[in-house]
Amino acid sequence: MVQQGRGNAATAERLVAAAVRLFAQKWYGTVSVAEICREADLSNGVFYRYFEGKEALFKVILGRVLDQVREAMERVQGTTPRERVRGMAEAMFQFSEEHADLVSVFREGQYRHFDYERRLVAIYQRSLGAALGREIGLGEYLFAFGGLRFCSIRWATRAAPIHLDTVCGILTDGLFPGLTVDPAKVFGGTATPLPLALEEGPRERLLRAGRRLFGEQGFFETNIHEITSGAQLSVGAFYTHFASKEAFYAELIGRVGHDARAFISGNLAAPGGPPLNALEHELRGLWLWLVYLSIDKHCYSIVREAEFVLPATVREYYGAFAAGYRRRAPELRITAAHPDLDEESAIEYLMGIAHYFGLETAFDASPVNARALVEAIGGYLARGLSDFLPPKELS
Repeated sequence: MVQQGRGNAATAERLVAAAVRLFAQKWYGTVSVAEICREADLSNGVFYRYFEGKEALFKVILGRVLDQVREAMERVQGTTPRERVRGMAEAMFQFSEEHADLVSVFREGQYRHFDYERRLVAIYQRSLGAALGREIGLGEYLFAFGGLRFCSIRWATRAAPIHLDTVCGILTDGLFPGLTVDPAKVFGGTATPLPLALEEGPRERLLRAGRRLFGEQGFFETNIHEITSGAQLSVGAFYTHFASKEAFYAELIGRVGHDARAFISGNLAAPGGPPLNALEHELRGLWLWLVYLSIDKHCYSIVREAEFVLPATVREYYGAFAAGYRRRAPELRITAAHPDLDEESAIEYLMGIAHYFGLETAFDASPVNARALVEAIGGYLARGLSDFLPPKELS
């Protein structure tokens, strides 16, 4: 918290601005109070006149992000629900571009302090509820804002070329019109786990130990000695297989993505009966993603931290998932239902739903009825929010 009555507001703002710049460029754990003070051109002692510590300052920044997002959403205008939905999407894209540093800081904060993520979800739910004139549940939030949040960030960071018109079209009218879902095909059958080696070599032992330690402690807090101790190997053995800690991390990210994709693709086939249609295929993949996250609890932490350490590797991570969409059979691709739609934008939107749904299940301690949410998302993927838009807007 900001400590009151012990200095002037301008000095506190210098510290906040300096911290935002540093947190946006580096991982939280690597930024010290001394570094923040140097960035602000202030002495270390000044810091504690305003903040109890680095964590308190970090939470102040997270709170400001919430306030600014709320204000941006409250400024959305439009005479019809469809206009307000588009205005909401435009506001999110604009906010992500104009406040890329704050968005970056918050994306770390949503993992470290999930209560701030919960508060942001509530803001977005109220915003969508105001646009549609009705109360919004978690399923509607995940469909609308999972895709919107992911696409706006990917667009603002130039990670993917997103077409706003495509995003708004998905929001209002969905991606798979006319398709229905057989729940048995989506949720039924059994899942085959990934193959387990009966005997691991040194390289695999190191990667397994690193995966656990990076997931539990983080990249910067884990040293090579801890990795080799966890694998019961010498430090020399590490450098026999990896040139550096960063090279080790890059391979680990590749393994995390490969394992997730292998688990999902290996279990996508319908459990008996006719093949899956495109919507059932998407929902079964989403369900399997949630199942995988229950197995690999470190996936999110490992990949998120890598965005600061190895951004090119993380782009490859997401790129590999996107490539999987493009390799689907023609009848299962998005273009089969929407030949004129920008496929890349639609793929990013679907990855966003999966990402934020996974975030809900991986970091929220409260129980989530995942199956009901997958079913709800399926309805919105088929029709978008059109059920809540006046018929005269659909003519």
